[in-house]
Amino acid sequence: MHRVRFAPSPTGYLHIGSARTFIFNWLFARKNNGTTILRIDDTDAGRNTDASLRSIYDGLNWLDLAWDEHYRQSERLELHGKLAWAIFDKGLAYRDFTPAHSGDDTPDERKGAWLFNPGMPDMPRAESDRRAAAGEPFVLRFRSPRGTGHTIRFTDGVYGEQAKQADDVEDFALLRSNGMPTYHMASCADDADLRITSIIRGQDHLSNTFKHVLIFDALGASAPEFAHLPLLIAPDGAKLSKRKHGPVVSVLTYRDAGFLPHTYVNFLCLLGWSPKNDREVMTRDELVAAFSLAGVNRANAVVNFTDADPVDPKAVWLNSQHLRAWPLAELAPLVRQTLESKGLEADADEAAFARKIDVLRSRYATLEDFAAKGRPYFSDIVEMEPEALAKLDVPGARELLRELSPKLAALPEYTEQTVEAEVRALAAGRGVKAGVIINGARAALTGQHAGPSAFAVFACVGRDRAVRRLAGV
Repeated sequence: MHRVRFAPSPTGYLHIGSARTFIFNWLFARKNNGTTILRIDDTDAGRNTDASLRSIYDGLNWLDLAWDEHYRQSERLELHGKLAWAIFDKGLAYRDFTPAHSGDDTPDERKGAWLFNPGMPDMPRAESDRRAAAGEPFVLRFRSPRGTGHTIRFTDGVYGEQAKQADDVEDFALLRSNGMPTYHMASCADDADLRITSIIRGQDHLSNTFKHVLIFDALGASAPEFAHLPLLIAPDGAKLSKRKHGPVVSVLTYRDAGFLPHTYVNFLCLLGWSPKNDREVMTRDELVAAFSLAGVNRANAVVNFTDADPVDPKAVWLNSQHLRAWPLAELAPLVRQTLESKGLEADADEAAFARKIDVLRSRYATLEDFAAKGRPYFSDIVEMEPEALAKLDVPGARELLRELSPKLAALPEYTEQTVEAEVRALAAGRGVKAGVIINGARAALTGQHAGPSAFAVFACVGRDRAVRRLAGV
């Protein structure tokens, strides 16, 4: 069975690149009837925050993609230490007593790339044990197989065959001087113990994989398959950074802007992956059916945004398409929640509310639009656009609208059809074009010069508001 994992660190909000990694893992697992594991990599206690952890859960829960198993690395430290010392007992790791300030994992400009601290790899075991027993601090390092002619190889599911000479791999740390595992040790220990079969992660981890292959070999465990995803970059080619780009890279920015979670999943999938048939608007089931690592591009993917707007226009377009097609039974509760959060009135009649949403959604791109552009339909506040005011200022328009008001109040049945008949009868009786009344009515009812068909506007606004607004022009 395929087992994949998503392993975020709680050191900031959920980055959109991390969200895409989770989505690709989830799609891969669902496509192959596998298991998706959420593993919080929280061993770096000095940088972890509760706010970051909440942001990760909030973002993932909003995406509405459920994981099957959940773990926290901080609860698995005993395992990490046990496996690190198992590697030591095999002679594949050693204690390094070099003080941290004298070159611990730092390059030496005089000798090129740092590989090891002199005198430490060859220290006799008895001396190492004696110094450790005396309380001298040390780092536990992996003994890279340099001088053996060994080449580390693996096949990446995106970037193909990868190879590196072991002579070029430094003796990287497994345990820090405080006994805590490094990222390399904790990650591989958990991957082996949780029987991860495929590791799908960002391209920035590609260079780490050579070290991880060595650790899996040292543990006597089969290395998972690897696939590294292209990075997400800004329009200027810079890597998307939480520090530099702020809310642009937060998943919750899109949630708060009124995006459907299914749209956002669709959008992120198209950043670095393609179904190879020019499709763009895809449901979740369609994404699962179409997904494969073969469709992942090697080139980095650009997220478009500006200083004024952190949201990618492609995402806005996709959301508008999903809004139009989304089942009303699922869309209406989301719109209701959005409206109520803004203090607006959502119709108590579910059927009437759904009909109104069905009319309006063809004009909107996000859930927030229902509360912003749709405010006249859900409150008594009408803000007049200059273009709409011009429609009201057409000679005779206001008088005709005031005359229409009591006629609508007296209708036995208030529907699009009965309203249209009343409007056209009034126009014919006064010898004017119906458009004078129709365009003026849209302006009076919504304050907007464009929108759904005028008679749909009457229905959406409702009889009471329509009668009051026409009478008050």
